Amino acid sequence: MVFSSLIFLFVFFVIYLAAYFFAPERFKNWVLLIVSLVFYAWGGPEFLVLLVGESFVSWFTATRIAKATSASTRRFWLVADIVVLLGLLAYFKYAMWILGNIHNLFGVPELIPTIVLPIGISFYTFQLISYTADVYTGKVNYQPAFWKLLLYSSLFFQCIAGPIVRYETVAEDIDERRVTPNDVYAGARRFCIGLAKKAILANSCAQIADTLLPIGTGGIYTQATAGLWLGMMFYMFQIYFDFSAYSDMAIGMGRMVGFRFLENFNYPYMCKSIQDFWRRWHISLSTFFRDYIYIPLGGSRCSKLKYVRNMTVVWFLTGLWHGASWNYILWGLYFLAFLLLEKFVIKDRLPKGINHLYGIIVVYFGWVLFKFEDFNELGAVLSGMFGFTQGGLMTMEVQTLFLQNIFLIVFCIIACTDLGKRLRQALFQLSKRNNVAFAVFGITEFVTPLVLLLLAIVALTGASYNPFIYFQF
Repeated sequence: MVFSSLIFLFVFFVIYLAAYFFAPERFKNWVLLIVSLVFYAWGGPEFLVLLVGESFVSWFTATRIAKATSASTRRFWLVADIVVLLGLLAYFKYAMWILGNIHNLFGVPELIPTIVLPIGISFYTFQLISYTADVYTGKVNYQPAFWKLLLYSSLFFQCIAGPIVRYETVAEDIDERRVTPNDVYAGARRFCIGLAKKAILANSCAQIADTLLPIGTGGIYTQATAGLWLGMMFYMFQIYFDFSAYSDMAIGMGRMVGFRFLENFNYPYMCKSIQDFWRRWHISLSTFFRDYIYIPLGGSRCSKLKYVRNMTVVWFLTGLWHGASWNYILWGLYFLAFLLLEKFVIKDRLPKGINHLYGIIVVYFGWVLFKFEDFNELGAVLSGMFGFTQGGLMTMEVQTLFLQNIFLIVFCIIACTDLGKRLRQALFQLSKRNNVAFAVFGITEFVTPLVLLLLAIVALTGASYNPFIYFQF
């Protein structure tokens, strides 16, 4: 079950809200825990045991760390937690890929077992490791109640699609959160924004990207050059709206019941460099690798050679975290190359405007590497984008598709910027001294979430609904 499904919106979410808000204060956490476990089990009840088991391992090892009397004992329990959790992640996420590579090289094993990837394992594994590591360093106190740590790791807002929430962010909220009417409104508004972003923008862009870039078919080799560029542009929009939408919905649902998660995306396509992009994109993952791998390795306070080593480890793991395929590793090392280029060569020398264009172009081609796991298809797309394709430069189909979706493109570009946020803030400031602006601000604040929710529901009920298609040449 996903947040953008009708069964979630009209059944699960409604029942959850009713049960939570009508429950006595002392039972609210129990309601959240039960609902979260049911939500997780919906997608694979057999993997609920894994989630509960990993949570118990981290709870047990963190308890032993907190009560240990020697540094070696504390270190032993930390290593034990990391080995168990990363071992399970490696088995479920990477075992088939590793065995497949061995088979391609040596012909063994003859039969590669099918291992189903548990939903959200990458997210809750990193959350639990961060908890144990923070207990080890004294950054947070250990949680004596196992069920409360399980609540942290299984919160259905962010368990399956992020953001990666640190325990320190929610430790106080678990026991002493307070919810105001403004929290409920702000959370509902944020949820509606994320839902609309997913149902209208991400899904519309995905449909067009899949049409222009039909992975696994011969069509990818005969697509026109313009079709490849246009398809990748829509994929670039899709992956941002899709991923950030789930973060918006998670942050919104958490805010509605008193959890204040940190931002996970900050308009990354407004970046002025690749370093700036990664300060804005999937912030919770970037900070995890920074705090638990990069800094412990020595960070930047070391020789150039060790700095390059540290960065290589981080970006190899960043690529590997995204999927069990060589293209993800290549994608991570691709960004490593530009980060090192910026560090040692480019620095701050690019003029304003040019730096943004440079950043967008690098990110754009990065998504090409990210999308295609098959290297033959990847090579065909990259060469085709520069004119080496059987499909020519342009076709009538591509031209028609572009014209039909020109307003979608314009809206997507605007939605990738903070223009809406700045306009809302400007209207709010004006409303403090102007009665008309005050009335307009109040109306828009009330109407906007309702309109977004309605449009999202219409988009979800229509198999191929695209509101922008009615505005075409």
